[in-house]
Amino acid sequence: MSTVGIVTGAGRGMGLECARRLADDVDRLLLVDLDEATVLAAAAELSGAGHRAIVEPFALDVTDPGALARLAARAGESGSLRAVAHAAGISPTMADWRRILHVDLVGTALLAEALRPLAADGTAMVCFASMAALLGAGEPNAAADEALDDPLDAGFPDRLRDALGPAVEEPGVAYSWAKRGVQRFVRREAMRLGPLGARVCSVSPGIVATPQGLQEAANHPSMKALVDGSALGREGRPEELAAVVAFLLSDGASFLTGVDVLVDGGVLAALAGRS
Repeated sequence: MSTVGIVTGAGRGMGLECARRLADDVDRLLLVDLDEATVLAAAAELSGAGHRAIVEPFALDVTDPGALARLAARAGESGSLRAVAHAAGISPTMADWRRILHVDLVGTALLAEALRPLAADGTAMVCFASMAALLGAGEPNAAADEALDDPLDAGFPDRLRDALGPAVEEPGVAYSWAKRGVQRFVRREAMRLGPLGARVCSVSPGIVATPQGLQEAANHPSMKALVDGSALGREGRPEELAAVVAFLLSDGASFLTGVDVLVDGGVLAALAGRS
């Protein structure tokens, strides 16, 4: 049976690099992005590069259940779902706090819900979280975590605000908590997928030289200090993140599930060393 891969946020940056890696690992690769022009360009580029996979673009919003149902139907009719790299997301300079929570956490849960019926022995999924979850989510808060753990509840954003107060309306704070929610989500999803022989992990990038990352750095000068003080003293490259994702999706990681992998060039190591 043909194998199928899905990459979201595939139009550019880390998503596109993940797509490049997966294009030789599956028979059909479905590229997903909200921006139709970029996902069409990405599909054309990969299709012309001699990769193994037949590449198919999908322009859709990962928070749209109907669109995700169509994506799942297409994947199901194309073969067995082998790999999913969920890189789609928005950062603090791109939207308000509610939209950030909706795209970055609710969208992750909706995608997983849509694809769960396709999971089988050997299926693997990687969801993008962020180093920000470990830096900016603040002190442990049981009520906030309880809200994060039910992102498909209609009142989720308001429940999180009740737990955290108005501080969560700052986009950077919302982003940190949304990504904490992704890290927590994969633990629960691992328990749902495990009996099927399927796996799910999250990856938490540090500061990476992508268009989105550069936009954030331009608006937050403090990010340069984190890079300069990190163990490696540089930004990450998109292909470095894609290599980690490719491993997590591979058979070489067959006993790895329900965990977050921090890929930050040693930012947190440096910060811990100063405390």
